[in-house]
Amino acid sequence: MAPLPRIGFHASHEQFPPSELLRLARAAEAAGFDCAMSSDHFRPWGAAQGHSGFAWSWLGAALASTRLPMGVISAPGYRYHPAIIAQGAATLAEMFPGRFWLALGSGQRLNEDITGLAWPEKAERNARLRDCADIIRALLAGGTVTHHGRVTVVNAKLYSRPATPPPLLGAAVTEATAEAVGAWADGLLTISAEPAQMRKVVEAFRRGGGAGKRLVVQVGLNWAPTEAEALAGAHEQWRTNVLGGEVNWELRTPEEFDTATRFVKPGDMRGAVWISADPAWHAARLAELAELGFEEIQLHQVGRNQQAFIETFGAQVLPALRR
Repeated sequence: MAPLPRIGFHASHEQFPPSELLRLARAAEAAGFDCAMSSDHFRPWGAAQGHSGFAWSWLGAALASTRLPMGVISAPGYRYHPAIIAQGAATLAEMFPGRFWLALGSGQRLNEDITGLAWPEKAERNARLRDCADIIRALLAGGTVTHHGRVTVVNAKLYSRPATPPPLLGAAVTEATAEAVGAWADGLLTISAEPAQMRKVVEAFRRGGGAGKRLVVQVGLNWAPTEAEALAGAHEQWRTNVLGGEVNWELRTPEEFDTATRFVKPGDMRGAVWISADPAWHAARLAELAELGFEEIQLHQVGRNQQAFIETFGAQVLPALRR
């Protein structure tokens, strides 16, 4: 039998004010969730979401007001210089030892386009990610870094560092990216898909150098008291997930995403989000991820009924997974 995974609450800044997310993180801890993670967006995916707080401010408050371990996914090299991400990660890890992890991804144009930098193709974004990851790791280790390449760093050094650097995970959706991040990452952060596809992503990560390293997955799901409510809530808030492919990384604004998804129907959502009114169905799907080796499963309830989700999953789903 696979070891019991840690179950986390995903704080979606695109959908809720930071103050409400802080209250929800506390509620998740009280309901028995083991950990949490935060998105890091400058813009929401669509107008129906309507928020986008600054994740790094929120993380300090959330770590201080709960005892949950937490992580965040950020994209260095565009709106964030890698030295600034390293400084932010070092500060949180020094204040809250052993409770913070950082995942690095190649980014979405939706967030990074605000700097006016050219938005490169995926291969170049992956190369920039590797450069930034090496810079961040060197800074967290106490080095003085000068680097001239895809990003420029001149004589940077972190003066306040944790005794132990936080884990640096690599974010990947495709097999190719998973294999690439396996060479430098301390673990993999990926998103839910069909088990066969997820197995391929995990195998690619291990093949690239990730054997024995940490596996974390973010699951997009929607629970509601009825199937109709669950389907409608997923469609209203998270229909952009249907787009898939490179589209999610290339569109520039929430308005463009709304245009791209204007013909998506509620019935189209089941292939993109786990949707069910049955907590036992969700528990069974989550158990499959544990069998694939994921030791941390972050649950993103995409609907707006966050408090009801926390209470229901705390009472019915988490206990079922821990038997």
